[in-house]
Amino acid sequence: MSKPSLWRGVIPAITTPFTADYQVDHAFLAEHANCLIDAGCTGIVPLGSLGEAATLSFDEKIAIMRTLVKALDGRAPVMPGIAALSTDEAVRLAREAKAAGCAGLMVLPPYVYSTDWREMGAHMRAVITATDLPCMLYNNPVAYKTDFVPEQIAELAHAYPNVQAVKESSGDVRRFAALKALLGDRLELLVGMDDAVVEGVCMGATGWIAGVVNAYPEESVRLFELARDGGSRAAADLYAWSLPLLRLDTVPKFVQLIKLIQQKAGIGNERVRAPRLVLEGAEREHALRVIDHAIATRPEL
Repeated sequence: MSKPSLWRGVIPAITTPFTADYQVDHAFLAEHANCLIDAGCTGIVPLGSLGEAATLSFDEKIAIMRTLVKALDGRAPVMPGIAALSTDEAVRLAREAKAAGCAGLMVLPPYVYSTDWREMGAHMRAVITATDLPCMLYNNPVAYKTDFVPEQIAELAHAYPNVQAVKESSGDVRRFAALKALLGDRLELLVGMDDAVVEGVCMGATGWIAGVVNAYPEESVRLFELARDGGSRAAADLYAWSLPLLRLDTVPKFVQLIKLIQQKAGIGNERVRAPRLVLEGAEREHALRVIDHAIATRPEL
């Protein structure tokens, strides 16, 4: 019997909680991860964009991996984001992830430097081959200024058996059809933008690397399952309630916004590491109107 896929269902891009002195709050991180799995999520992806990985040291990233692997204790897989300024650091991080007991990797292009496919492809190959762990490629040209087009993703998928999935966050739902045309069912396709989840599932995505799930896990799982099992019509009512919140995941200050949603939902706090600052003024007022409306109209599941 083949092993079940790591890359199906709702997989939170978990936020990184901080204590009052802005150290990683490992106790809350462990508790939060288990609560997400209790709600029906199928795995945890730490150290992504939402996890503020760029503000974490190498040692902090390893400590977060170890905390999550220990806390979940086999209940669900941990698949950390692997991103760094240099290829060497990304490779070392991938190897440490395997040593920590992580089940897979979400492989990102390097921070800051964006260039052509020769260089970006070489970086991705180095990380993919650093271990034998299953890999999910992360395409987010808006955030990382590197766009892995379907043909390039197919090249990696054909070359490396441990490339199993792609998190598509270009915002172009046509990419799902293009990947299917090139690869059939060779890769699991995952939605990477919260406000495109129903569209992505309708185009064949089998997983969702989700953000607002950190505050509303039950609603997120139900939304995904409705779209998966019944299509857009079945998901329409819950999607209509969710969308104002989900759209907060796709703007530059999405980390501050999702942590604010968590705080209002009573699941965490809004502390972020500089250069991010908590929202103030008109930005905060607008976000609170959206969040408070969602709380006031929260549907019965």
